[in-house]
Amino acid sequence: MIDWLVILAIEVCIIIFVIWITWSGIVGAPWLPTPKSRVRSMLEFAEVNQEDRVFDLGSGDGRIIVMAAKEFGAQSIGIEIDPLRILWSKLAIKRSKLSDRVKVIRGNFFNVSVEEATVVTLYQGHEINKKIRDKLSVELKPGTRVVSYRFILDGWEPVKTSEEKSVHLYIM
Repeated sequence: MIDWLVILAIEVCIIIFVIWITWSGIVGAPWLPTPKSRVRSMLEFAEVNQEDRVFDLGSGDGRIIVMAAKEFGAQSIGIEIDPLRILWSKLAIKRSKLSDRVKVIRGNFFNVSVEEATVVTLYQGHEINKKIRDKLSVELKPGTRVVSYRFILDGWEPVKTSEEKSVHLYIM
């Protein structure tokens, strides 16, 4: 009897895990966390500081918004659609004692205003970057920095690129 319950519990956990991993792929881009070394590179590339308000579009587990606040002193806002990743982010924010400087908004980043951003971070695929470009053009103020990991924003000329780190910086 116990063996059967253990097997059932393992199967349920596997099913939940598979649903969690594929959820973002169903509603948008699949979740691929940015390596922490690249997070730091992105934030350094954008010269993030305590005067900045960083918006991370598709913030996943919150690693960019937490590091922006913890190591660079910025206010940070993550926009994420997946409720489990939001929970994970909120735990990371609480664990880092950054609740006063970091928050996560549940929603589709196409439907959330980013006009207060001074820095926007992206790790989205090529197709989503094509779509987000128009939103950013309308909402962001001149001088706002947009830093993208791995994928360029077609039609925009980066002011700085690190081919080695796959980081591209644009200034509105």
